[in-house]
Amino acid sequence: MSRTLPLASFTSISNKISSWSGTLAASPRFSPLFFSSQPRLSLFSSTPISHYVKNLPAILAMDSSKAGTVKELPVGLDEATEEEYASQCKLLQEFTNISSIDKAWVFKSESGIGSQVMFSISQPNLLANKRRKFMLSTSILKESNNNVNFQWAPFPVEMTGVSINIPSPSGSKLLVIRNPENESPTQFEIWSSSRLEKEFWIPQSTHGSVYADGWFEGISWNSDESLIAYVAEEPSPCKPSFDCQGYKQGAAKDKECMSWKGQGDWEEEWGECYAGKRQPALFVINLNSGKVHAVKGIAKSLSVGQVVWAPPVEGIDQYLVFVGWSANLRKLGIKYCYNRPCALYAVKVPLYKSEAAESDLKSMEELTVVNLTQSISSAFFPQFSPDGKFLVFLSAKASVDSGAHSATDSLHRINWPTDGKLCSSTKIIDVIPVVNCAEDGQFPGLYCSSFLSKPWLSDGCTMILSSYWRSCQVILSVNVLSGEVLRISTADSGFSWNVLTLDGDNIIAVCSSPIDVPQIKYGCLMDKATNTTGWHWLNVSSPIFKCSEKVTSLLSHLQFGIMQIPVKDVSDCLTKGAARSFEAIFVSSKVNNAPDPLIVVLHGGPHSVSLSSFSKSLAFLSSLGFSLLIVNYRGSLGFGEEALQSLPGKIGSQDVNDVLTAIDHVIEKGLVNPSKITVLGGSHGGFLTTHLIGQAPDKFVAAAARNPVCNLSSMVATTDIPDWCYVESYGRKGKTVFTEAPSAEHLTHFYSKSPILHISKVKAPTIFLLGAQDLRVPVSGGLQYARALKERGVETKIILFPNDIHAIERPQSDFESFLNIGVWFKKYCK
Repeated sequence: MSRTLPLASFTSISNKISSWSGTLAASPRFSPLFFSSQPRLSLFSSTPISHYVKNLPAILAMDSSKAGTVKELPVGLDEATEEEYASQCKLLQEFTNISSIDKAWVFKSESGIGSQVMFSISQPNLLANKRRKFMLSTSILKESNNNVNFQWAPFPVEMTGVSINIPSPSGSKLLVIRNPENESPTQFEIWSSSRLEKEFWIPQSTHGSVYADGWFEGISWNSDESLIAYVAEEPSPCKPSFDCQGYKQGAAKDKECMSWKGQGDWEEEWGECYAGKRQPALFVINLNSGKVHAVKGIAKSLSVGQVVWAPPVEGIDQYLVFVGWSANLRKLGIKYCYNRPCALYAVKVPLYKSEAAESDLKSMEELTVVNLTQSISSAFFPQFSPDGKFLVFLSAKASVDSGAHSATDSLHRINWPTDGKLCSSTKIIDVIPVVNCAEDGQFPGLYCSSFLSKPWLSDGCTMILSSYWRSCQVILSVNVLSGEVLRISTADSGFSWNVLTLDGDNIIAVCSSPIDVPQIKYGCLMDKATNTTGWHWLNVSSPIFKCSEKVTSLLSHLQFGIMQIPVKDVSDCLTKGAARSFEAIFVSSKVNNAPDPLIVVLHGGPHSVSLSSFSKSLAFLSSLGFSLLIVNYRGSLGFGEEALQSLPGKIGSQDVNDVLTAIDHVIEKGLVNPSKITVLGGSHGGFLTTHLIGQAPDKFVAAAARNPVCNLSSMVATTDIPDWCYVESYGRKGKTVFTEAPSAEHLTHFYSKSPILHISKVKAPTIFLLGAQDLRVPVSGGLQYARALKERGVETKIILFPNDIHAIERPQSDFESFLNIGVWFKKYCK
């Protein structure tokens, strides 16, 4: 039956068709050529619009005939799966939209009453495949009833193109750095409260991008705010140049007409996350003149980072203190690897007073660099006390000395000389030693991933920091003179806490749980004069973590708890700490007439930890109707050094058995349906996932592995951390037998520890999520294992993300990854 439409309706259709075509053609997922052969309606077409009106019935009939053809589905989906895909996609998007706080800074208000806080917030931008960054400010007003009132700005401000922003010590200036995406200059901007005061463009011939990675990253204002020290990529080295006559004598840095540059010598990089990054080097910019100086005298073999200015001493040149990582033979992967030796160094920066009485830099001739921590194998995160009398730093000596990629930290102190005379034999004082095995409920050791830029209370000797405490993250106060450590966040809820910044002697923090989105908390130190001690935590109403009504409703129907899992066979335990119980976080529905299907969630590392904090991805999976068993097997951080060191040499057996013990624990309690158990893990968690489906093939109905370690004997030759293969397979002995040329005996041992050994027994349908640019666990290992499963008739699905590295954390990739995991598990748990 034909149908006529008024012209206005047709014009609307024409506009929409034109708009849709233009949108798709411009999308990065579609080539403009894709649409070149298709008829396109446009108001700018030379064909009279009356032609389309006259032939509209025929056009609609064509569309009708197309509607009757077989619907083309995306690869890997059938009609039933597509419905589930669409439904889960909508839900996952609602979880993805929840924002995160990255950093916060406190400033004293101009009136002197109350404070102002600036929050750096991020949110995934799926269309742009980047994280959107913005700033939101609030004023803190203290009320007479010991409450605080946060008055939020009505809207956040997006920080487009900003790589780093660092307030000055006084809070009167803000440094904004914009790193280029090509060979353009790096931009430095100095902002006051109302305007841009200064702007500097630093060319690539001076240095490359400023490091903003959270590890080598270091930016420090000096005390009078005239100089900024920072870490950036050293300039590109000279390359051999060629033209039509052949080799051109004299190396070339810049492109020249009618010539081309060769590659020159290959240079080592720091592995995963640092591909294409040049050596981190130390620079100082003078904000009065705009001049940039490279700090000389630092050995070429030393990569620098985490720079801070030492306290100024009148009449004496000022020092810079920085962390240096040496790499004489090879730069092994450093991301997540605290077992790389490093030390604190000091270098004198010669200053003089110019005619305008402003500080400037003398010529940076070769300077003497002093190693401050020669007697310890690891030192990083240098932090001066407010009075400048001592320097505090963190150490991963337990990790360096054992070879484990991460282990229990220790905290140390150096008394800083007031006369400015430094020596390499400076005494190092232990503040918090490595804890081997703690009694139940006691401090399990220090596990700290960063320090605040200003972590000190007003007494000048108490630091506030976040640390792992078994399956929780907690806030600690540490007296660096007495060594007293106190847990000051509440301990009775099972929530995880993270300190954001200090407001005088008060704390601004966030706390969350697997089923509770983050909540801002304001911590007040109670008044000893009124016989009330400890910390009082106030809830702060905030717009930052708002989520949809649907998400709120789904989370309200969930519950969680932290389970103590006894070790099954303590006779194999060589230490007291190894025999102690480990933990698992169990998330389930409050209304549980029949047990829900279970996802066993396994962290990587293996020396990492799954915290009782909010995870958007895991909350999404919980909301689909799955219970979660998040296992912190022995070897995880937060449980003491003996428990951690019990795993190296026993991977593939002790960790596998711990996971099976945790599963049996919840089955025996009647909390899960034993016929609907799935398993999910990434990296070493993927190693455990593929081990479990091979060693316990009848236990699991489906599995998902993100960049899994499947075959150590092939991985050792291609990974950026071959020493990891040795240490985790052989134990502490692996550090000494490590070689770049594994023997046949080594390769046989690696194979015996690998999941691929058990591949013939695997039955569970398995989905693989792989990053093609992964340097840590190269994609070839996951593909080999997946192809071998297919060869044996096991249902297998592979999603390869061509531009992702080990973490698979680009917004689109992370989204598609967990969407497919949800659909996959739903399919096999009906």
